[in-house]
Amino acid sequence: MSMQAADTALRRELALRRRLRDLAARESLPEFARLVMAEQNLYPAAHHHLLLKELQAVAHGTVDRLLITMPPGSAKSTYASRIFPAWLMALQSGIRVIGASHTADLADHVSRGVQSCLRDYASILGTGLRRENARDWEAENGSAYKAVGIGGPIAGRRADVAIIDDPVKSRADADSRACRERVWNWFGADLRTRMKPGGRIVVIMTRWHEDDLGGRLLLRQGSSWRRVNLPAQAEDNDPLGRLPGEWLWGDDSYGYAGELQRVKAEYERGGAMRDWAALYQQQPRPAEGALFKTAALSCILAAPASVQWVRAWDLAATRQTGTGDPDWTVGARLGRDAAGRFVIGDIVRLRGGPEDVTRIIAATASRDGASVRISIPRDPGQAGKAQAAYLARMLGGYVVETSPESGDKSTRAMPFAAQVNAGNVDMLPGAWQAALLDELAGFPSARHDDQVDALSRAFLALTQGRDTRASFLAYL
Repeated sequence: MSMQAADTALRRELALRRRLRDLAARESLPEFARLVMAEQNLYPAAHHHLLLKELQAVAHGTVDRLLITMPPGSAKSTYASRIFPAWLMALQSGIRVIGASHTADLADHVSRGVQSCLRDYASILGTGLRRENARDWEAENGSAYKAVGIGGPIAGRRADVAIIDDPVKSRADADSRACRERVWNWFGADLRTRMKPGGRIVVIMTRWHEDDLGGRLLLRQGSSWRRVNLPAQAEDNDPLGRLPGEWLWGDDSYGYAGELQRVKAEYERGGAMRDWAALYQQQPRPAEGALFKTAALSCILAAPASVQWVRAWDLAATRQTGTGDPDWTVGARLGRDAAGRFVIGDIVRLRGGPEDVTRIIAATASRDGASVRISIPRDPGQAGKAQAAYLARMLGGYVVETSPESGDKSTRAMPFAAQVNAGNVDMLPGAWQAALLDELAGFPSARHDDQVDALSRAFLALTQGRDTRASFLAYL
């Protein structure tokens, strides 16, 4: 074969490959998204593939209500609000799409992104733009797109598909009942009534509040909605198959997972874990906890001289490794004064192996002094008894109690919570306060409850009035 013939054959083969690629992209949303992102030297990650699969099910009509909840910066809007509607409008001629966001300006911005995608890939999608306008435009195949801000009027013909992206503007709006009602009323009275029979609705959002649009949809219409929920840190039964504690988009070359870790550390230092739970874990919780009313806690500079102290421990023995989020070992020092008021004096926390736990318990006892009683949980079984006996022997010279836990965590916490909520508990100053307040506010739904467990144990030791030395000797 001559060089000219070989060159011609190669060009034909390349043209055929491009044609097959274009056909695949026109029929498959994941293939189209891969093509679009490849031109930016980017590629869909595992969570994007899951998202694209669910959106394609919406396009084919097998899913008619889809709720997507993911952290900020996870590129959910790129795929669900820009690439998906452009591909959908080309796939189904004459389809009418509503794109809604928390403000008209944001909705217009998203709309321009859809137009740009349709314009740039017209040769592949088989249709271009007929009429361009940020708020109301059409494709050559008769498909139409209308952009609207949440709360704004939706005039014109009814829609086949509505895509709501970021319905919540800010923490202030999320915490405002009036704003939440406005969004909900707009969804039910304006958007819902502008849908054709069999119309499909996609909601893409980061959670802000337990009563936000996503929360109400799940509470009131949960059985009708398919939810794709991907927290920043994986929890049990993760849809991507991640292990608990594993970060989202861990293979991102731009460092998304590393940024998530930095953000979480900042929230922890600032006592803003309520925002982390909502925005990043998609588990919003009330500003006040379901059990503990943290606003009732008072801060004092020094404890009264009459305080009797107990240091109670909640034990774990798991080191921090990789992306995991293991439980903490916690030692909580709680006191009671002569007037019956309680004071939280100190919290010690660590993640470490058995030898680290033993070391910190001994060091803390030495710092507290012999006047502070020590309460240690005794797990059932021989191993738990052996551990408790070992720790008690190690703490010779201190008043030590070991006892099994009884009842569930919430039940054990209720007596102490009652004192907190009655305004009968104070706190001494300490860097530990922010993490404690976050855990109290999130209990019992937050991932970690080790500080609550330790304080519940300390409270029981202070109020049950038994001789702890006798109880330990009886146990031995």
